[in-house]
Amino acid sequence: MHHAVLIPGDGIGPSISEVALRVIEAAGVKIEWETVEAGLPAIDKYKDPLPEHVLEAIRRTRVALKGPITTPVGSGFRSVNVALRKEFDLYANVRPSRSIKGVKSRYADVDLVIVRENTEEFYAGIEHYIDPARSAAETIGVVTRTGSERILRYAYEYARAHGRKKVTTVHKANILKYTSGLFLEVSRKIGAEYPDIITDDKIIDNMAMQMVMNPLQFDVIVTTNLFGDILSDLASGLVGGLGLAPGANIGYTAALFEAVHGSAPDIAGKNLANPAAIILAGVMLLRHLKESAAADRIEKAVEETVGEGKAVTRDLNPGHPVGTTEMGEEIIRNMR
Repeated sequence: MHHAVLIPGDGIGPSISEVALRVIEAAGVKIEWETVEAGLPAIDKYKDPLPEHVLEAIRRTRVALKGPITTPVGSGFRSVNVALRKEFDLYANVRPSRSIKGVKSRYADVDLVIVRENTEEFYAGIEHYIDPARSAAETIGVVTRTGSERILRYAYEYARAHGRKKVTTVHKANILKYTSGLFLEVSRKIGAEYPDIITDDKIIDNMAMQMVMNPLQFDVIVTTNLFGDILSDLASGLVGGLGLAPGANIGYTAALFEAVHGSAPDIAGKNLANPAAIILAGVMLLRHLKESAAADRIEKAVEETVGEGKAVTRDLNPGHPVGTTEMGEEIIRNMR
């Protein structure tokens, strides 16, 4: 019996999370879920989007599945996603992007993984106005040798563990000679320790162009926080968008798995949302728990369901869609 935290989130989060749990249960994996509220429901109930008991639950179980969470604009409340990453030092953000038959996209055989440093650089939160009139602002990007070493080593170890052949480091060392330069220096040092893996590097602007022109040339991509944020969504666009995009945030003491799309409050409670992203996040969670056989069964069932295109939500079949619940039931039927 495994133990894990479920954070359903808000908007469409609770409905797609419920479907994901049914799919995982149907795969035969026994997980005792501790359900806790964060985001808008927690603000309403506790006046805090991330109450202490949520953090304590994750500390105990060390594993969490999270639905999408809204960060209220201009309210003064902190981002739950950023707060969780900082609280548990979830330094590695892992975003696979893989083509699935039945999803309209420009390419048919994309299969790449972006490993993004998750805690440093321009998302470290070091910014301020530099004059009393607030006419100019400054953001400080922090890149450390320690942070660079651990994310780059994670990328190479991930590549080796998953049978990947190549790791590409993305940087801007030609202009940002100290921050990106440090990251590239560490990349070359770490890469030399993995002679079984092809290593190369790309400047960020060239990388964006290369991914659009020929994403099939890439395998594992590792980069700093801001560049990784942008390239992750670009990669999702290459395979049809965020509706099928799972993500993982990994640290030494905890791992958080999530659907990376938004909370879509406009369709909340209408049985319209595509549950595939959070189901695939559940697949990543199961692999983290060493339940690889069940993870493979679910992943194949999702691919079969999407490929058939008959029992999928309106984003995948606008002409003859089914609801969130019905798509989940079809995935379970295909798994059996």
